[in-house]
Amino acid sequence: MTVTADPVRQKPAPGSDASRRLVDKVFKARELAVALVLILMLGATQLYNNGFLSEQGIKDLMLNATILVLVAVGQAVVVITRNVDLSVGSVLGISAFAAGVYLQDGGNPLVAVLLAVGLGALFGVLNGALVSLGKVPALVVTLGTLYIVRGIDSIWVGSRQITADALPAGFVDFGHDGIWVLPYLALLAMGVLAGVAYYLRSYHSGRDLYALGSSPEAARLAGIPVRARIMTAYVLCGALAGLAGALYLARFGNVDSATGNGYELTVVSAVVVGGVAFTGGSGTVYGAALGALLLTSINSVLPAMGVSSVWVTAINGFLLLLAIAADRILALRVAAALRKRAAQMRSARHA
Repeated sequence: MTVTADPVRQKPAPGSDASRRLVDKVFKARELAVALVLILMLGATQLYNNGFLSEQGIKDLMLNATILVLVAVGQAVVVITRNVDLSVGSVLGISAFAAGVYLQDGGNPLVAVLLAVGLGALFGVLNGALVSLGKVPALVVTLGTLYIVRGIDSIWVGSRQITADALPAGFVDFGHDGIWVLPYLALLAMGVLAGVAYYLRSYHSGRDLYALGSSPEAARLAGIPVRARIMTAYVLCGALAGLAGALYLARFGNVDSATGNGYELTVVSAVVVGGVAFTGGSGTVYGAALGALLLTSINSVLPAMGVSSVWVTAINGFLLLLAIAADRILALRVAAALRKRAAQMRSARHA
């Protein structure tokens, strides 16, 4: 009888541990920088407009960020693996409409949320299969599924529109109510954020995603199931986009064929601005959430300071370019520091 042993994962060399610690420190500094910019921006706006950070103002800031935070968390997991999902906006839109149609016919709100999550996960399976099994570039795959899902949504929805008066009152109330300044939607998003962060930090399969993003070939040689990990990332991303769709319906009480249009670019911007390297292998979902909070806060800050909201898109683009430039500069500095450390270790061994 032939016995096949499971692949043994190689232990990383001490040098790789040191390099990982260095990279972690660099990107934690990025997250702190984003948090500092956010605090300074909100503080300056409060000084200009005393009512900006009122109880309702804080609640609105958190509600505005909730949907983007959820989608950004899923997108961050995919980007960490050195991939991307451009279909999240379309998945959010079709999931929101599916949940609305079910609720419109007298369905249970919890089942509607699960329906949206399941539909999003299904599209995640499609993306994951094409990327991992078909070995098609993620940019091409998800750009294609973006248009496919958007086309299906447009044909299905047509000129129809679901409004709040057709939804259960409790479902709509859940999208606005909360505990003091903490909306229920924000508390739910915080729970999802903490859960995904714990998974990435504490489970082998979560840490494998970082190894995969750092070097797919090395991850494969180390015995990491690359296809399964990519599939996991895309299913999680799709499921969170579906959840965001259901919460979008609860938050705004209005869904049509245009829901989610262009959302994918905002999500990618939030992830990259939050310190998740687009080349994969580094960053955290906390950083992605901070990036999402920063971008959505800009939408509230500009009108409060009397600046036209047409500048929002330009500012988001500027922040994206700034984040990509910062990633490149940091990558070069980290590489130089690692080369210097390697040379010092070789000199110490020969001495």
